[in-house]
Amino acid sequence: MSVEQDYNQQCLEKLAWAMKQLDIALEYQDLAKITELIVQTMTGPWRYFHTPEHIFEVGGSEDAIEVLAALFHDVVYVQVDQSVNFNLTYYIVPFVRQAGEHLVIRDASELPADSSFEMVMRVFNFSGGQTLSPLEGQNEFLSALVAAKVLEPFLPPKFILQIVACIEATIPFRTPNAEGLSNSEILYRRLETITQQLDLKLTQEDWKATIISSVRLSNRDVGSFAHPNPARFLDNTWNLLPETNHHLKYSSSYTIHQYRTALQKMEGFLNFIKPEVIFHQFQGYPDDTVYQNLVKRARKNIEVGRLYLGSKLFTIAFLEALSLRFGRVIPVSTLMGEMPTENFVAASLVDFLPEIDHPHEPKNELEQQVLTLLDKGRTQSASYDIKNSPLATYMVKSMGFDEIRHQRDRAQEFFQNVISAEEFLSGCDIHVKKTVTDGIVKLFDSRKAALCRS
Repeated sequence: MSVEQDYNQQCLEKLAWAMKQLDIALEYQDLAKITELIVQTMTGPWRYFHTPEHIFEVGGSEDAIEVLAALFHDVVYVQVDQSVNFNLTYYIVPFVRQAGEHLVIRDASELPADSSFEMVMRVFNFSGGQTLSPLEGQNEFLSALVAAKVLEPFLPPKFILQIVACIEATIPFRTPNAEGLSNSEILYRRLETITQQLDLKLTQEDWKATIISSVRLSNRDVGSFAHPNPARFLDNTWNLLPETNHHLKYSSSYTIHQYRTALQKMEGFLNFIKPEVIFHQFQGYPDDTVYQNLVKRARKNIEVGRLYLGSKLFTIAFLEALSLRFGRVIPVSTLMGEMPTENFVAASLVDFLPEIDHPHEPKNELEQQVLTLLDKGRTQSASYDIKNSPLATYMVKSMGFDEIRHQRDRAQEFFQNVISAEEFLSGCDIHVKKTVTDGIVKLFDSRKAALCRS
């Protein structure tokens, strides 16, 4: 069975189970059509993290509404797919148009009378004529709209409302409003109003249960932030990188500048994100102990990620500055060597770096964890990058983390053209600079010898 066939089977089984739990009878061909729509979208060429495995995990296996919401919650991801999947446009185009580079909800005068769309609009508190923003629920809104339109022939409005509410809750990293209300509390109030406006048969207990379902779902959606193993957190981070940095798909040709830019964006995100806004809590669920543990583990993983990425950023900045001595568009593989594959292992820069006689030792648990991650690696290699970072490890052991942090700050000046590449290099450790430069020369010499072999 192929990977896609396995995804189809799992998706079909989850759909069938959820419908049975809700006492909804669906023909096999209807389940198969919905399955094909979801899996085809979630296996697009740029999907590395937001894949079928992700939606199966996010949905859990205990609540039908959560399972259905999870299956649809990422079907639209414009930044990743670079567009809306063609098969989904059937459900979206009557309500949303493109204006330049933006997607805009059609004006009220253009919108057809449609109860499902109106419900989605109310849950998200959006309005006609509104320009959608990727950072403010664009993908979640469009995914919820697809879910509502696909499921409306089969499910009563009250179930669709609950599914849409769960998808709305997956808009990430929102702070409390001016009144201090969390998103869960705001969504609870909206459900109360919508239920009354649409005369749906939902009680106050139903609203509360829906919000708790949305909390479970949204917390699973960002669950990797609180993974007990920082290496697994970084695995997911590395799977996210190529979704919005598509050049990384081509491991032998992406440039040093392109790789550096991808790392910069992720480091910027980790420097911006606050652990307190990642996870949700509503009326004691999850309880304070569980919630605080989630926040605590997220804080730890973010700290690890920041130092890990900062170390790699200095290392790639060093290579970028060296590469500018002979070109402006230099692939990483030119200076580092190609990624090893099952059928091909080429010489690598690290093959020509000497052992360090007296390496700097980590000064605390954070530094020890990051050094181990750089040296031993994450739990898995990405398709575009090996799991460990031998050059960054060499830099850290040679210079120590305090100097790495200092040089990371100097690298920012280099990135912003405040200092030149040569000025940046002149402020780096002389011994490290000579050793790495000599290593690159030896790598080039090994290629010359291989090329000239008779």
